[in-house]
Amino acid sequence: MATSLRLPMATTTSLSSSPSWMRRRSSHTVCAMKRRPLLSPNESFLGKLASIASNTPKKLIEPPPDTDTPPLLHLFNSPSSYRFMPSAAYEESIESASDIHRIRRFDRWRNKPKDLSTFLLDRRIVYIGLPLVPVVTELVIVQLMHLGFDDPNAPIYLYIDSTGTTQEDSQPVANESEGFAIYDVLMSLKTEIRTVALGTATGQACLLLAAGTKGRRYTLPNTKLMIQEPRVAPSGSLSASDVAIRAKELKNTKDTLVKLLAHHTGNSAETIANKINPSFYMDCVQAKEFGIVDEILWRGQEYLKDVYLPEEEESDTSAVTDDIGAV
Repeated sequence: MATSLRLPMATTTSLSSSPSWMRRRSSHTVCAMKRRPLLSPNESFLGKLASIASNTPKKLIEPPPDTDTPPLLHLFNSPSSYRFMPSAAYEESIESASDIHRIRRFDRWRNKPKDLSTFLLDRRIVYIGLPLVPVVTELVIVQLMHLGFDDPNAPIYLYIDSTGTTQEDSQPVANESEGFAIYDVLMSLKTEIRTVALGTATGQACLLLAAGTKGRRYTLPNTKLMIQEPRVAPSGSLSASDVAIRAKELKNTKDTLVKLLAHHTGNSAETIANKINPSFYMDCVQAKEFGIVDEILWRGQEYLKDVYLPEEEESDTSAVTDDIGAV
């Protein structure tokens, strides 16, 4: 078979005098044929190619007149020449090596380990695990907007373990506007927001917890929840006018916080104003009674019901595990 595909010496000489582009195509064709698996001499398609190579070798390197025509098919004069195409078994043997390599590369890419944030985002979970400093606020807003536009009909799970815009000792680390920015994005999304408190949800973080879809706000049993008045960071020496302006702005911020908490908890604005001065701490049961959350996810800690719930109280506190995405 190798002899039947070898070009005569005269033909080789004539090709050497061909244009440069033809010689390049010829060299590429020869290299490609060397990389091919061993050819079967029983294939009628190869026999036809051997005959063309012996009689008119230039046809092998001429491009087809129609770009939609498969390679080499233009060498045959009638549609009946399709019978000269390689058999399915031969095509499978040709492509098996490259297919295996391609599949292995895809598997390596598909199984590539992802960072934890991407892993949670793929499951439509946004996790807030730090105080609401500007860089955290920016990341949370971007993730919420991405999930909201990606699939408006699928719920978003907001896991909260944050002290809001303050530290544990209630010292401010960011402006109250950071929490309001996330809140505004939550309200603008058409998708359902399911909030889950774990660890700590205080200050602005507690507002975000209460801002979830009604009936889809959850907390774990040992979470610390707290609402408080807005705080401002020390800003050095200020003039009397600046102090008055700052005090007025702080009062407006407090009024906004009171109205939002009253709206989401179902309490009156007066009740909220009295509770946040001084800070109002709640356990899981008190947070449910106050309207911050709707359900307590005991999840294997049912024995704590005797600690948090009075014995005479009969309350339906069954865990709603189907609504929460498993991490």
